[in-house]
Amino acid sequence: MPVEILMPALSPTMESGNLAKWHVKEGDTIEIGDVIAEIETDKATMEVEAVDEGVVGKIFVAEGTADVAVNTQIAALLVDGEDASAISDAPAATAAPVAQAAEAEAPAASAAVVTPAPAAGQKDGKRIFASPLARRIAEQKGLDLVAIAGSGPHGRIVKADVENATAAPKAAAAPAPKAAAPAASSSDDAQTLKLFNKDHYELVPHDGMRKTIARRLTESKQQVPHFYLSVDCQLDALLALRKQLNSGAPEVDGKPAYKISVNDMVIKAHALALNAVPEANASWTDDNMILHKHADVGVAVSIPGGLITPIIRAAETKTLSTISKEMKDLAKRARDRKLKPEEYQGGTSAVSNLGMFGVKEFSAIVNPPHGSILAVGTGRQVPSIVDGEVKASTVMTVTLSVDHRAVDGALGAQLLQAFQGFIENPMGMLV
Repeated sequence: MPVEILMPALSPTMESGNLAKWHVKEGDTIEIGDVIAEIETDKATMEVEAVDEGVVGKIFVAEGTADVAVNTQIAALLVDGEDASAISDAPAATAAPVAQAAEAEAPAASAAVVTPAPAAGQKDGKRIFASPLARRIAEQKGLDLVAIAGSGPHGRIVKADVENATAAPKAAAAPAPKAAAPAASSSDDAQTLKLFNKDHYELVPHDGMRKTIARRLTESKQQVPHFYLSVDCQLDALLALRKQLNSGAPEVDGKPAYKISVNDMVIKAHALALNAVPEANASWTDDNMILHKHADVGVAVSIPGGLITPIIRAAETKTLSTISKEMKDLAKRARDRKLKPEEYQGGTSAVSNLGMFGVKEFSAIVNPPHGSILAVGTGRQVPSIVDGEVKASTVMTVTLSVDHRAVDGALGAQLLQAFQGFIENPMGMLV
């Protein structure tokens, strides 16, 4: 029986994606680990690797197809000498149940997407189908897949089936598919368009990223009670230290090994502040307060069509040069839409810097599960009084937006005070 290659879930919340490109064609022989396709989500483009060997018997979904539901069969793989006559028509696309979508997610350490593969064994004369993860767990637990009922698409055995096998001989029924969101009414668009001369505009359809940004930020402003705190930070000592560090950078192949930016130092200062005020390094859920052990700082990066926040994990433990190198790599791959889901999902807080555009100050929107976000303005020359004398100083205004459910006003003020301390006394970031 041919192996069904299904549309994979790249994250627990993914319901559909775009089949951006096929790297194989019908009749090609593939081996385990070969890249066979690229799947595009609202945030990234991921490669799909084969987990079985055989011949591509039929491609059901053409490259360039948008909004392909998770677990839709996109191709069939012929194995063990089968020919194309063994392939039936592709089943209708179905929405992926939430539990199955999460189970199908690729391992966090891998950039590849796992596709379904047949399990060893026969049942009623037919090949048994199971996900690679289910097969691995079954081997570890010494279970025979023949005795396990599959609750996945077309009876495929999934992780939950194997985990529940010792407690019950039959797997629990698959959860009902998540109801699709109602289609947006075009009447509002039509009413709005009537207000404009049809020769004076053009329509640009929303892509997946734009829709996701709109949905998440609308939810955040409606559901998360924000409050805002602002402070001016003196930058002169930080700029002097940055210049000293960069001028002392060793050369590698004729180039400086690193070039630290002000934003790199802001990331480090924010991470150290979160570490110094651990109660503010929190995320809210309906049942629990999540107090994080590390400062995983997301950094807003502008990319075509929107923005994304790749994460510097445990930033409080990393040197400025390490943060600088990681940030350059993450930003480049973000613009190329090559980030892995684990590189932009999660995080405990975030930094959004518009200083390079000359913006003096602004307020950012908290993006759950983050408990806060730091909005950074430009450094500007202002007169200040030092020891009774008027001198020129470089000042940067930062505004902390906080989820009031997780962090109260006084605690937010302590966090911002700690951040200001590291910015104005930057040697503290080196010890």
